[in-house]
Amino acid sequence: MPDRRVRGIRGAITVDRDDPEAIHEGTLTLVRAIMARNQVEPDRVVSAIFTATPDLRSAFPAPAARAAGWHEVPMLCATELDVAGALPRCIRVLVHVERENGAAEIEHVYLGSAAGLRPDLYHSG
Repeated sequence: MPDRRVRGIRGAITVDRDDPEAIHEGTLTLVRAIMARNQVEPDRVVSAIFTATPDLRSAFPAPAARAAGWHEVPMLCATELDVAGALPRCIRVLVHVERENGAAEIEHVYLGSAAGLRPDLYHSG
């Protein structure tokens, strides 16, 4: 029997502007990339926590994740800390998934200007 555990996958993306369409498209791109790069099906997603920088206030990220198939996934949206010098217009996510393989096989996904946030976790591809 495979060893199945809950693992965390991190990701972030930047968007060009604060409007509902940009937030929706950016979030959808991020969620789809996380699912594709980690071979995650929506029924394996346990929960997700989204944050957005304080300059993104026109829409929540969660509806875009539902559009990607996360219909039954509990999600929480919050505002990122407003730290001086922080990357602007950034959406971050911590996704909890049920996986049979270990943490070493997880690919964290950082897109756009967010690619420089965590070079220790980011794998190009």
